[in-house]
Amino acid sequence: MSKEDSIEVTGTVLEKFPSGLFSVQLDHDRVVLAHLAGRLRRNRIRVLAGDKVTLELSPYDLTKGRITFRHR
Repeated sequence: MSKEDSIEVTGTVLEKFPSGLFSVQLDHDRVVLAHLAGRLRRNRIRVLAGDKVTLELSPYDLTKGRITFRHR
């Protein structure tokens, strides 16, 4: 498994923390901590509680992830 391999899942944002982190509940009833990908931050995409998002989880630590897409 290489560094670029990641697990892509969808979930719902539960809470936004002041430091740019988000609490996201996955479709599998698991809650993970996630941060915004650089592309979303650069284009100033707003992510609020209740939004459906796509996450990339690291295969090494399944409790942390990166938000890569916000669904409409």
